[in-house]
Amino acid sequence: MAACNDYYYATRDPLGSAGDFTTAPEISQMFGEVVGAALTDVWRRAGSPAHAAYVELGPGRGTLAADALRVMRSAGLDPDIFLVETSPTLREVQAAALNGTITHVDMIDALPGDRPLLVVANEFLDALPIRQHVDGAERHVTLTPAGLAFDRDGTILETSPARDEAVEALSEGLVAVGGVALVIDYGHARTAPGDTLQAVREHRFAPVLADPGEADLTSHVDFERVADIAREAGAFVAGPVEQGPWLERLGIQARARVLANASPERAGDIEAARARLCRPDAMGSLFKVLAIHSPEWPSPAGL
Repeated sequence: MAACNDYYYATRDPLGSAGDFTTAPEISQMFGEVVGAALTDVWRRAGSPAHAAYVELGPGRGTLAADALRVMRSAGLDPDIFLVETSPTLREVQAAALNGTITHVDMIDALPGDRPLLVVANEFLDALPIRQHVDGAERHVTLTPAGLAFDRDGTILETSPARDEAVEALSEGLVAVGGVALVIDYGHARTAPGDTLQAVREHRFAPVLADPGEADLTSHVDFERVADIAREAGAFVAGPVEQGPWLERLGIQARARVLANASPERAGDIEAARARLCRPDAMGSLFKVLAIHSPEWPSPAGL
């Protein structure tokens, strides 16, 4: 999974109608604006510390960052920008989208250790590699005369050492310098067995083992595990809550009305985007929001 995704992300821009999938920031500017407002609010309640940094893990095209930073700057917060991104292709797209001074780093451990961090991880953890176990034995991929195949089936329990390491590094960094992280992803609130590994290509599900490196491989995030790892690192946790109610509590409906009033010809599209982000039968329930913050910082609103 790691090898496939490393190749996949390094060789293309996978987002949008011409790509393989669409994330929340690409659906509507409202998503990034709510994120920016939430981070600005918690920064103010933490005493408006100087030199805070905006950090995004896996920032895609930079769309979320652009929308969030526009709100932050309008409220008097103009942070330095650090993006955790390994894809050369996406780094170029992000630099063009943000049109300013940004710093790219390859890993969470390379983030600055001398200032508070305002972190967003939107659909980042789901792409980190997982392991699957059946009756205590690890499930492997083997090569057969018919192609790639799994070596065992049954009730599956998934773990992700890579995800654990990323959450631990992020949490330890926040405890050391102060700040908050919003983790937004699809997954389950409680640890449970199940096979959640999936491949998406051209906006449709694809066979997981077909055409390695040519589809986006992800799995559902175990938010209970994420919270446990963060607490073990000394951080505080709020949530998870469902994405739809969180966006609604933070005012996405009011923002939709403002945008619709400014562009009446787009009112239908704006409402459709809001519904897609918030409705339980769309992204509203499957996607969760969890905050990780240093002990001296408050929890973000809506959680």
